Amino acid sequence: MNKAFVKEIEDHGDHCPLCGSKGITVFKKTLDAHIRQASRSDMPDAAFFCPHPTCTVAYFDQFERIVETQDLNRGVYPKDPEAPICACFNFSCEEIEEDVHEGGVTRTRAHVQCVQSSGTECSTKAADGQSCVAMVQRYDMQRRG
Repeated sequence: MNKAFVKEIEDHGDHCPLCGSKGITVFKKTLDAHIRQASRSDMPDAAFFCPHPTCTVAYFDQFERIVETQDLNRGVYPKDPEAPICACFNFSCEEIEEDVHEGGVTRTRAHVQCVQSSGTECSTKAADGQSCVAMVQRYDMQRRG
């Protein structure tokens, strides 16, 4: 096939240089809250969070500079499965597991309602700078099969 008719894949620098996962854009507030001061100066004020759970890269930029999970102030979900799935309210995967075990959704539903009605601080407390609601619901559905 003639290459003139093949569209080249555009690289916007938004894929993790280690695992290739598409990164989630984060900004200064998120980076400042999560990266240890010694490593923070290596990153610009906008970067990407690598969402792949087993990848050791937490943040990266378009020039493939990275901050690894060991350079964070604390463990973050999904990189650290023991960390709260919701950093704003310290809601854990264990609480979702308890709901699943009991056959109900009491804790999970209460948490989602709380997040949707309260003034959350996702942009600084969540490693990806986003609300946890979709991740909580996805985790709950996965556990229920």
